[in-house]
Amino acid sequence: MARGPGWLAAAALLLLAPGSQAGCAELGRCCRGRDLACVSSGWRPDRSHGACYCDQACSRTMDCCRDYPQACPEVSCAVSEWSDWSACAEPCQTTYRVRRRHVVQEPRNGGEACPPLEEKAGCVEYWNQEGAECKQSLIPALITTGGYGNARKKRAVSSENERSGYCVEFQITAITEGCVQGSSSYTQWMRYLSEGHTVCVECQYPALDSRSLHCYGDGSGSEKNQLLHWQAMGNPQCRGTWRRVRQLHTCSCPSVHSFLFI
Repeated sequence: MARGPGWLAAAALLLLAPGSQAGCAELGRCCRGRDLACVSSGWRPDRSHGACYCDQACSRTMDCCRDYPQACPEVSCAVSEWSDWSACAEPCQTTYRVRRRHVVQEPRNGGEACPPLEEKAGCVEYWNQEGAECKQSLIPALITTGGYGNARKKRAVSSENERSGYCVEFQITAITEGCVQGSSSYTQWMRYLSEGHTVCVECQYPALDSRSLHCYGDGSGSEKNQLLHWQAMGNPQCRGTWRRVRQLHTCSCPSVHSFLFI
């Protein structure tokens, strides 16, 4: 006996009946990874009907419930802005400072993972916790990018001891491979340190010692052509040797070859 239009209407109602399109919305779950227990029943993307899944792996295995994209949308991680840089971890020695950010939204359903939540950068404090000036010399010379001088706080000095900074030219004689291997944003300046190049290193407050009126490691008092050691702040693997060329009142090197004593 032929099936009439009434049968087609009944079949359509059956497909739309509760449970026939259950899917992820009915399951009420969205699962991580591959979870065989995260199963419902309903229509799949290939238009077949039966068991379907609501886990992250279902997109790869092609067995998601049809409503998976709507019921379990991808949500990428969201983080806050960076905090201010902390003080140095320890005074009177080469150490590091830290800045942090926190997770505002955890990733869900295969969304983009969270980026690093902490960054460290090298630094030196010139005063101890009691406010007294550190007395130890820091050898080898510690340097950082010249751009740091625009941001760091210069120490106020009395008029009788006030002296403007100065510049020392050095010729780099050796450099380690670690200077070109750093991937952090605060180590990019180190790639401009190259063997044979002449660089300018500025001595300014607070690195300018109030008693000797010199920066530690500037080579003053060294013999002619004596090899002196230096190290880049923020990357202990970036170091080398150089020879002092001359001392100037102001630096005249290109900005990429201008650095600061720390």
